Amino acid sequence: MSDSAFHPAPDFAGLRRTLLRQGEPARVHQFELKADDEIIAAVLGVPPAAPRDPTEKDRWTRLQVQFWYQLGYDTVRLRCGLRLPMPRVTVGDTAALSRGQREWQSESDGPIASWDDFERYPWPRAADADFSEIELASQILPEGMKLIVSPYGMLEPLMWLMGYAPFALALYDAPDLIAAMVERIWNIFVPIADALLDFDSVGGLITGDDMGFKTATMVAPEHLRRYIFPYHKKLAELAHARDKLYILHSCGHLETVMDDLIDDVKIDVKHSFEDVIIPVEQFKARHGRRVGVAGGIDVDLLTRGTPDDVRARTRQVLDACMPGGGYALGTGNSVANYIPVRNYLAMLDEGRRWHPA
Repeated sequence: MSDSAFHPAPDFAGLRRTLLRQGEPARVHQFELKADDEIIAAVLGVPPAAPRDPTEKDRWTRLQVQFWYQLGYDTVRLRCGLRLPMPRVTVGDTAALSRGQREWQSESDGPIASWDDFERYPWPRAADADFSEIELASQILPEGMKLIVSPYGMLEPLMWLMGYAPFALALYDAPDLIAAMVERIWNIFVPIADALLDFDSVGGLITGDDMGFKTATMVAPEHLRRYIFPYHKKLAELAHARDKLYILHSCGHLETVMDDLIDDVKIDVKHSFEDVIIPVEQFKARHGRRVGVAGGIDVDLLTRGTPDDVRARTRQVLDACMPGGGYALGTGNSVANYIPVRNYLAMLDEGRRWHPA
């Protein structure tokens, strides 16, 4: 399914200059948060990864590096090597490239509802992090590429561990418990992020922390400023101390806090856009002189449109966002397994074809 006439030439240094707004790039750079395993398998023509099969890990790390290289990316995104245990809600997966079932976190409850739950919860330690995937990828990374690694966010695990509704109430009814959870998450994942940044192969961090929905932030801005932003600011400081990128992936309507994220937290790049909230070209026109912009080809269009629709919208975004630098092409969120592969590849192909008018 790949373009046999295309020859990858990874250039992370060029991507970095582009996202830091240090001039217009010679070509369109690409950037993604992630691609679902089913997409990777379909593009490479291999069986998908077996869920939770530890013997698959090395094979799948190699395939991920191959996938991102083959499609012309400058980065490979990997996770931090540690997860917080929590129950998940499941339902059948109806995507064209189905994985059998989909999972998500319950909005109404979670494993922590009280101080007793907090004390009983099996909190991992930073020392438990497994960096073997990072180490293997570092050894096989093609010249010119870098890893972008993902520590946990802060708001998402708080909402997952309590359930969104109980968490919202606890912000007012149990702020001491919220503060204790913030401290525990901080003490696990800040040291992990610090260790990840020590790898020469790592070009930066991308932290996923969905802070909004279609019309507002998930919690009041003052709560974000109190509990969430200091964590991201610390991660950004660690990255910048090593001259590496700090990228925020956050869905939702964040206009009320964008100045905080840019001027106080000091994110280098904002990722995740949805046309019904703010089209990416409008965001770049509003904020692009102060922050890099990545992605923005709407997932709904990629899912339900035709390849011609995708090509037309990709050209429109590139025409608006490429002048002046500061933009990398990608989906509005991620390459989900319900996006037709032909549409995803059409977006990438259009990016390779684009040139200034």
